[in-house]
Amino acid sequence: MRSRLVSLLLVFLVASLSAVSLAADTEGKPFAEKRVVLQISEDSVQRQTLVLNVANNLIRHYGPDKVDVEIVAFGPGLNMLIKGNANDERINTMAQQNGVRFAACLNTFSNMTRTLGYEPELNANAVKVDAGVVRMIDLTEQGYVLIRP
Repeated sequence: MRSRLVSLLLVFLVASLSAVSLAADTEGKPFAEKRVVLQISEDSVQRQTLVLNVANNLIRHYGPDKVDVEIVAFGPGLNMLIKGNANDERINTMAQQNGVRFAACLNTFSNMTRTLGYEPELNANAVKVDAGVVRMIDLTEQGYVLIRP
């Protein structure tokens, strides 16, 4: 009986810690008044620059502490988060100075790795998520506004 109680407590503890970890991952700025997820799914430097411009405009308008921005890259848009991309330095600056988060679709990354025959290096600020589309759905369910520039 006692071991069963200890087992149940352990399961509860692990589940609680997982929920806290997930909440921390999705809540980049818990006190932000606006929450925006930007989609990038095209391999066009112009489109990538546009997405970064939109994020920058949001930060300038609302202020870095008042808006929480996450950019989700999947499909051909994942190229934006490959190290060495034309926007690499801008991504670094936006992440470090303004708290913009960058999510890289693991499904796309795995397919890209198979196609290339090697694992490309992601920008240091990119975080892999299981599926970019699922990430966007999860964020919109948490109140984020989805924008596809």
